[in-house]
Amino acid sequence: MDLLDKLRELSARANRIRASIQTEEACKNAFIMPFLGALGYDVFNPEEVVPEFVADVGIKKGEKVDYAVRKDGKIIMLVECKWNGRILSVENASQLFRYFVVTSARCAILTNGLVFQFYTDIDEPNKMDTHPFFVFNLLDFTEAHVDELRRFARDSFDINSVISAAAAMKYTNQVKRLLSDELASPSDGFVKLFTARIVQGRSTQSVIEQFGPIVQRAFNEFIRDRISDRLKSALRDEAPQVLDSQPLEQAVIAAGPAAETTPAEIVTTDDELEGYRIVRAICRELVDVKRVVMRDAKSYCAILLDDNNRKPIARLHFNAQSKRYIGVFAAKVEERIEITGLDDIYAQADKLKAAVKEYESGTA
Repeated sequence: MDLLDKLRELSARANRIRASIQTEEACKNAFIMPFLGALGYDVFNPEEVVPEFVADVGIKKGEKVDYAVRKDGKIIMLVECKWNGRILSVENASQLFRYFVVTSARCAILTNGLVFQFYTDIDEPNKMDTHPFFVFNLLDFTEAHVDELRRFARDSFDINSVISAAAAMKYTNQVKRLLSDELASPSDGFVKLFTARIVQGRSTQSVIEQFGPIVQRAFNEFIRDRISDRLKSALRDEAPQVLDSQPLEQAVIAAGPAAETTPAEIVTTDDELEGYRIVRAICRELVDVKRVVMRDAKSYCAILLDDNNRKPIARLHFNAQSKRYIGVFAAKVEERIEITGLDDIYAQADKLKAAVKEYESGTA
């Protein structure tokens, strides 16, 4: 079985049982050991995966790291585990920092069984960086993420390749963060990049203030246009199959009309993106996640199967300041349920999956 298939299987299992995992030890057995196994490491061979590894020198007495992974007799990775209900942070990684210095490992993983943070020593040799260069989310990943993860598989692990890729990923992520900041609030320096080519004469402060909102709007519209073009291209390449026209018209009426807005009026929030990821992770058990598509509108954020508004899975009504709702569907009729946080979406997993099953079976 290919790594991608193994991870999809593990992801579906993790989504199904994670609520019942209450201890770190159970988390190791349910998620972390199978994850290492999917990468090709024999977790039951202590010459390959050493549990509760203790270094010979330089470490506090009794301090251990959860796993040391060996290849050809050398330690290549250190793994520190936390319970899956715990949010990971660099403060959780004190053992990794100390063990990184006294072992031959140049790669370390901090994980809660669902999120795997990969660290190395790009900033300073033999000292673990404070920020991960790669993060793999077992509940929300793409084939591109899996391709990056293959570098850490037993048969293909090469530390020089890992370090080279780590540096590229780190700096790429830093550039993406800077672009994200500029998108939210363009700096004077960023605006000057454009005014220098557009405006004749000096870019005075008044010119920069005038062009700041223009640059921000142009940036947003450019990104939306690119996404729209990609979606149109994908739909042309693989148009979803539909039933006869009369039931489809009735279905659109039952599901409710889409809001008619211009792209500039639509703002997709971080919570909507996270809500979409949660719904996609829930549906992963039933369909390929590529088929679960988000289509934002002014009044709500729709999540559709096959990007088809006749196949609504959920609607995220997150625009109101006081209350938030998730809309779930049965026979294409929406039921709005109030939620207090994003985690409440998981409580609607059965209804979300039931809607997908209806569309897949053709009963809806």
